[in-house]
Amino acid sequence: MKHALVPGRTGTASLFIKKFNPNMTPTRATGPLLAALILLLGSPLIAQAHGDHDHDEPPKKKAAAAAAVAPTDKPHRLPDGSVNLPAASQQQLAIRSAVAELKSLPRSVSLNGRVLMDPNAGGKVQALFAGRIEAGPRGLPALGQTVRKGETLAWVRASLSPSEQAALGATLADLRAQEAMAQSKFKRLQQLEGSVPEREIEAARFELDGLRQRLKAQAPAPQGGEPLLAPVSGVIAARHVVAGQVVDAKEALFEIVDPARLIVEADAFDAALAGQVGGAHALIGTGDSAGSLPLRFVGAGLSLREGALPLQFRTTGQPGQSAAPLALGQTLKVLVQTRQKLDGIAVPQAAVVKNSSNLDMVWVQTGPQRFEPRPVRWAPLDGAQVSVQEGLKAGERVVVQGASLLRQVR
Repeated sequence: MKHALVPGRTGTASLFIKKFNPNMTPTRATGPLLAALILLLGSPLIAQAHGDHDHDEPPKKKAAAAAAVAPTDKPHRLPDGSVNLPAASQQQLAIRSAVAELKSLPRSVSLNGRVLMDPNAGGKVQALFAGRIEAGPRGLPALGQTVRKGETLAWVRASLSPSEQAALGATLADLRAQEAMAQSKFKRLQQLEGSVPEREIEAARFELDGLRQRLKAQAPAPQGGEPLLAPVSGVIAARHVVAGQVVDAKEALFEIVDPARLIVEADAFDAALAGQVGGAHALIGTGDSAGSLPLRFVGAGLSLREGALPLQFRTTGQPGQSAAPLALGQTLKVLVQTRQKLDGIAVPQAAVVKNSSNLDMVWVQTGPQRFEPRPVRWAPLDGAQVSVQEGLKAGERVVVQGASLLRQVR
């Protein structure tokens, strides 16, 4: 037996036997009894002798249990859906939160709008007659080039067919013959001055002047042209011609606009909205470049157009400077703020994100390192903020920057 090999076990058993029976001596007959005593006395000693090898198991279990209980210093998602984010990670990801405040906010309505030219700050350049385009003093203007009112943009040279040129030549020849006859008549009457009435001499002079003016007006017609002048000061928004192009009468050749004075027209299907407009913003851009442009309400139409009432707004900006990267004909969303008030919590639009179920939510900071998702119901407020009407309480800290990064923590 292995326990019998432990040093000192047999001597200890013999002493134990002699203590209770001094007359007994260890013999072969006492072997079974001695073995039983060695087994009883050796068990705690064996455990003590092997203690250096058995004590490893409990510390391993304790370390595993401690690792399961102790919080980690890395960002991770908890079983309830919340996120544990250490302070160092919050600073690295630029996570910012703000205290939610319940306020009375205006009710907003989203409308479809488009950018139009301001009739008082823009215009079109058209040809009065058919002809060939020739460059102006500075050449043909380029897109985006600044021009001044009255500046010559190009020339339209008249282009006549052979039959029209023949007819014009005949007219000029007839006028020259009439001029020669009138001049001869006028000179003859001047020589007879005093013997002929003065009124006949005056009539001959008027007739000669009229023929000369007609001839002067008709003479440059085959080579004459019309200068295309800028009707307003602004920038070239559209150009539809090149040098040498033949254009027809009334054809639009250039469009000039003032980028600081544009019109945004929105369609409202509720006619009562025209009397409740308190403010408006135009949403421009997408993604990280998204923003809003303040608009000033101009007025509303009095007749429906395709079942909607047109509302007109004017952009704000410095003269000669573009208020926003808008283009004629561009479609955009217009948020109209009415005079009606609703209770809500204003948060940045970037604070509202989508969860795994594609529902709107915000992140609420419930502890120094803990963030919980909170489903919300919101309404647009302006281009930069939204009004949260359900899901948030006043006094809670809502994440206003970096909310999309929290959603990516796993």
